[in-house]
Amino acid sequence: MKTHTTLAIALCSVVSALGATTALAQDGEASIDTSLAASAATPAWMSTEVGDAWAKGYKGKGVTITVVDDFRSNSMLSGKLGTSSQQLRHGQWTSMEAGMIAPLAGVALQDFNSGTAVKLNKGLNVLNLSYGMMATAGYTASQIRWSAQENSIISYAKNGTAVISKAAGNDSIAVLGKNARGQSDYLNLALKGTKTAIYVGALTTNGTTAAPATMASYSNTAGTDPAIQKNFLVVGVEGSKTGLYGTSFAAPVITGYAAVLGSKFASATPVQITNQLLNTARQDTIRGYKLQVHGRGEASLTRALAPVAIK
Repeated sequence: MKTHTTLAIALCSVVSALGATTALAQDGEASIDTSLAASAATPAWMSTEVGDAWAKGYKGKGVTITVVDDFRSNSMLSGKLGTSSQQLRHGQWTSMEAGMIAPLAGVALQDFNSGTAVKLNKGLNVLNLSYGMMATAGYTASQIRWSAQENSIISYAKNGTAVISKAAGNDSIAVLGKNARGQSDYLNLALKGTKTAIYVGALTTNGTTAAPATMASYSNTAGTDPAIQKNFLVVGVEGSKTGLYGTSFAAPVITGYAAVLGSKFASATPVQITNQLLNTARQDTIRGYKLQVHGRGEASLTRALAPVAIK
């Protein structure tokens, strides 16, 4: 007989010095500064490679981003991704971030307490998961009684029918490790070894060869498991500019990058898009690169877009 355990949803954000409030915004609203998203200029928190992609016309057209996150609670975060500071729910921030990187992509929102399967649309689908499913360490993934929502996500990753961008977590441990509370993220475990899941860790800045980036102190790492290492990327989360910290805000970068890739390589499969992001990551923009910390390295949108076609 299988033993089942109860999971708790954990957001992969870090409360900044700005703190959180309980002010109530409209349910499900995720306002994007459209004048900024449509412009040629990128905000300071983005990699300059995003602007280079936009200049070539690659902005996510034809791709659907689905953000599974908190769109209903009264918990608000203060931050600034556009031209003014706002107080928004966690999911409003993550969906805004992904949508700003890929401003012509369609963005669908699903509350992570819905319990319903995530629906896919025609064309490339990219799912953003800036949360974890936490329980006492020591179970196997098969012992978890997943909802229809997580079952659909895990199935898409296993079958390669959608790109899955999963926040690595903020416990300063390996992705499959046990945190100080004795808990593990079982969604991380369930996505291990799948075709299209990418674990995303956080650097403190967008790295360059002239100014290599360092791993954020809170970020989970790739660890020693080869199956995690080969599907682990890092990106810059410049919280000093946005007030938003955590791997919650690393995952939407990869989500946006995948959508931008999909607008160039319109016939590419989710597996091809996933592999292109992983295979073109670079290590020379990271200070003290280590496989067990940084996995494949820092995602490079420019490198990923470089080929005429991908296989």
